[in-house]
Amino acid sequence: MGNKSCLLFATCCLLLAVFVGCGSKADKGTVSKDGEIDREWVEQGITKHFVFARGIGAADQGLENKTQKMATSRNSAIVNAQYNMLSVIKGVNLEGGITVEKAIETDSVLATNINDVIKGAQVVRSEWTSDDGCVVILRLSKKVLKDMGLKIVEE
Repeated sequence: MGNKSCLLFATCCLLLAVFVGCGSKADKGTVSKDGEIDREWVEQGITKHFVFARGIGAADQGLENKTQKMATSRNSAIVNAQYNMLSVIKGVNLEGGITVEKAIETDSVLATNINDVIKGAQVVRSEWTSDDGCVVILRLSKKVLKDMGLKIVEE
């Protein structure tokens, strides 16, 4: 094979490995095919590159319009996930032996910046339940936190 063929083959193998690797149980949804929420899932966590959090929101059953129910439950789920993400970020250890929570107590600008960053977290998955409730997963790059000046201790 020529250099271009080898490069194309290697790229295809890499893409296949990524797609196969993304099919793991942890990446599957939290809402079953029947529209029911799984009884157990990981609420939030930290990976090598990201902080993630899940949130759940209920639909207002008084609304008659399905789209309105789905929109309001998604908005509610996003707010819940943002709250969960904040609790994770507050527990992150920084150089110097303190947590983000302690740093926020003495730096109101940092607190504002963290709140703004969390509001900008990426929604990577939205799933609706049979009663139009919603579960979302938010993801935030750790690089964003480091770019804010947080010296995160890698564990």
